[in-house]
Amino acid sequence: MLFSFHSHRSDGRLVLLAGLLLGGSPAAVAQSTSVQHVHGEVTDAASRTPLPGAIVRWLGTDAAATTDAKGRFALPRSTAATDGRLIVNALGYGADTVAPAAYVRVALRSTNELQEVKVEGRALSYSALTPAHTQVISSKDLTKSACCNLAESFETNASVEVSTSDAASGAKQIQLLGLDGAYSLLTVDNLPALRGLSTPYRLNYLAGPWIESIDIIKGMGSVVNGYESVSGQVNVRLKEPDKTDQLLLNAYVNDFGKFDVNVNTSARISKKLSTALLLHADHLGNRVDRNDDGFLDLPLATQYNVMNKWKYLSGKAVVSELGVGALRETRQGGQVGFRPEEGNPYYGITQETNRYTAYGKTSYTWPTRPYQSLGVLLSGTSHAFNSQYGGAEYGAPFEAVTTHHNTLRPQRQYDGIQRTGLATLLFQSAIGNTAHVYRVGASYLYDDYQEDLRTGRYLLDTPEQQRQREHRARTERVPGAFAEYTYQNSKNLTLVGGVRLDRHNLYGWVFTPRLNVKYDATANTILRVAAGRGFRVANPIADNVGMLVSSRLFLFDADLRPERAWNAGGSLTQYFTVAGRQATFVADYYHTEFQNQVVADAYTSNTLLLFSNLSTYGGRSFSRSFQAEVQVEPVKGLQAKAAYKWLDVRTTYEAGLLPKPLVPKHRLFGNVSYATPFDKWRADLTVQGFGRRPVAHGMGHDAHGSASALHYSSRFALLNAQLTRAFKRIDVYAGAENLTNYRQSNPIDGATEPFGPNFDAAMNWGPIYGRLTYVGVRFRLE
Repeated sequence: MLFSFHSHRSDGRLVLLAGLLLGGSPAAVAQSTSVQHVHGEVTDAASRTPLPGAIVRWLGTDAAATTDAKGRFALPRSTAATDGRLIVNALGYGADTVAPAAYVRVALRSTNELQEVKVEGRALSYSALTPAHTQVISSKDLTKSACCNLAESFETNASVEVSTSDAASGAKQIQLLGLDGAYSLLTVDNLPALRGLSTPYRLNYLAGPWIESIDIIKGMGSVVNGYESVSGQVNVRLKEPDKTDQLLLNAYVNDFGKFDVNVNTSARISKKLSTALLLHADHLGNRVDRNDDGFLDLPLATQYNVMNKWKYLSGKAVVSELGVGALRETRQGGQVGFRPEEGNPYYGITQETNRYTAYGKTSYTWPTRPYQSLGVLLSGTSHAFNSQYGGAEYGAPFEAVTTHHNTLRPQRQYDGIQRTGLATLLFQSAIGNTAHVYRVGASYLYDDYQEDLRTGRYLLDTPEQQRQREHRARTERVPGAFAEYTYQNSKNLTLVGGVRLDRHNLYGWVFTPRLNVKYDATANTILRVAAGRGFRVANPIADNVGMLVSSRLFLFDADLRPERAWNAGGSLTQYFTVAGRQATFVADYYHTEFQNQVVADAYTSNTLLLFSNLSTYGGRSFSRSFQAEVQVEPVKGLQAKAAYKWLDVRTTYEAGLLPKPLVPKHRLFGNVSYATPFDKWRADLTVQGFGRRPVAHGMGHDAHGSASALHYSSRFALLNAQLTRAFKRIDVYAGAENLTNYRQSNPIDGATEPFGPNFDAAMNWGPIYGRLTYVGVRFRLE
């Protein structure tokens, strides 16, 4: 048996994504007239109307039947059904598990959602049902570490790696399949979010206690979510107003003096209307320099963040959600002595961000056709920031200084505004029965970008030349249409094929095909393959914001074109038992090949960052990723998982085909957690091992510019641990990150002369501040 389904939880756990998972056709089950059958009927729990096309299956076998037009079924008894129970599911409904009887009556509850189905098995994070290769980080997993924000939510996960972009600004990004976070689509409640100019710091913009679960989809996702996904999708599910706790208070403090406070509240206004208010604040005011290089190990920062969600359930056909959010964040990094309000000779970084979001989702489901629905999804975002790198030297105004060599000192200002609107109309239905499901829809994307990278005036620049060089602006208007077809037989095959066609006002037609296939070779062996194409318009400054913390001069080719890439791969999922308990083995391989990429060349010169199209160098850019992971529960309460990841990420630069800077070729991961009965005590231990990473400073070229001249970082390992004591309504937890106190010896080149030509804080590959300890408390009213 792979998964257990519980009807009292399915309302909150299962959501509908247009036919990705459920559907069926009459099972081709060999039978004779003498074989006994289990008879019954399946109905809608609210209306008590029959549910045609529902699948009834013996757990642990392929023996299944599909309900007829009156919701009735006849299922032969199976000698292979060792569990002795039936699982019943239907498109748009939460699954249920029942014991067989002479006549079985099952009433399924509608999920009434326009999102994907997610089923979690006990202690297993890889779904057996989704056609795409999907890993789920549950709300319980999120409590295994501090999880103050989204960046820390991946600490007990092997698929996603979180890295810092530099050693001074505090910007973090994820890596999926060895590619930077900009190539993975981040969605919040299945709506594209935190993209574009917000990418460098977006992992700090979602508080951990707000998150219900995280779905990590490797490879190509659905065409419904757009064309930007290249390496995969990370979908963050926030707490739902009608299902979350009435009150959740989380407070955290670490030995840096940073504290986080989160308050989640929810209320049922009526039987149909509910609301949730999510509040977050964090602050770090202590100046800490543990490695004594004169720079703050972490920037001073203050953030205020609020989200208000409303949900309306008509009880029959209509579901509507509305949400608004606002965020303000300030940061200050650089040298310990830097004060932005004073004229001083210190190097500093200041940043200020203001972000506002709003969304609305409404769906209508036909009462007599639960597989048929119409939805409208709307969202809007305003993201504005300003930042300064370098500060005011000896009281001079913030302005880059030009020398007779026509170079710039590392004083610059980067400001940006992004205003986005997205509208999607989605219709879903079935052809004949729910073995054949289709979705069609239309979308419209509006993106307005305004960026200024002011580095001062070149010696021979005219004012107009300076303006053209420093100001980058574009407005994207993209209408599009899409169609997706899902086929699932009642036994072992699910196929999802989709295409979308968009008309970009700047770059013409964009064609996006995608395919996901899942085949259950046996009841415990699942094979998946996926292939598809991705398209995105790069934001070269935001995508490489860490390089601003250096003396490098940014140089752009005149005609940077959109990025296009193909991704193909597959996975094997094997479920088995260890000491009579469930276990999982997963292996996957994905290859991403770029047709065009905006290449940021940091190898060619230590003082320049050159942006150009991949075709400029006439070479290739690709990522090859292999991962193997095993999860076991050898004894009750003890869970363990271990993983190995191999990455080969290379791009053609002026010096040839070289590995992507700061991407380790080998990575090891292990996690052990133990919980006593009733989860009164929980202990978690995580270890991560990182192989050598190529760094792009101090590169020595031989006569042929070969890769043998590259410099590499050291190998290192990180060890994190946390202990939690649970009481009736209170959890108290304490933990430590980087227990061995490992540090990168010189995270900032030229730290003693930050205004000199050798300053570079962007080649950060390891921990800066060493060991960190923390304590926290969670208080909950259900």
